Amino acid sequence: MEPNLLKKLIGHYVLPKTIIFKKFQQNNRYHMKIKEQISNNHILAITIGLVYLWFGGLKFFAHLSPAEDLAKNTIEVLTFGFIPANIAIILLAIWETFIGVFLILNVFRKPVIILALVHMILTFTPFIFFPNQSFNHSPLVFTLLGQYIFKNVIIIGALLTLYKQPFSVNRVI
Repeated sequence: MEPNLLKKLIGHYVLPKTIIFKKFQQNNRYHMKIKEQISNNHILAITIGLVYLWFGGLKFFAHLSPAEDLAKNTIEVLTFGFIPANIAIILLAIWETFIGVFLILNVFRKPVIILALVHMILTFTPFIFFPNQSFNHSPLVFTLLGQYIFKNVIIIGALLTLYKQPFSVNRVI
């Protein structure tokens, strides 16, 4: 059968194999990018970023964050009272929201992860400075506040996982 006759019979032009193959390759590349993004833990970075953004955002408004008093007291001890509590909580809010936004946007990932790891390590200092608020009876029985702090080991593990991953500027948003 002649190709022109076939086109007339079908009512439209039949795409040559090369065009179909190119379209398949484009779609396959797009799906591979999504797979690459997932394998590079961008979802993990976004979820950690959301936690940082949310918790940091609460600290901009007085008495909304359940960790506000603990944060103020801890920063006061860490800075030897040099930074006033009302300024310290705003600086912490800026630090946390900065980390959150940059993790969500996947920019400057390695330096931001280092800042987040420093932050996470500092969240454990209340175990040393305020053991009566962190533990019930022994170092193995946490108060609710102690549990709130200790769950950060999960975030540290996730941040270390992200840090080891190769950085990719391609984003799926």
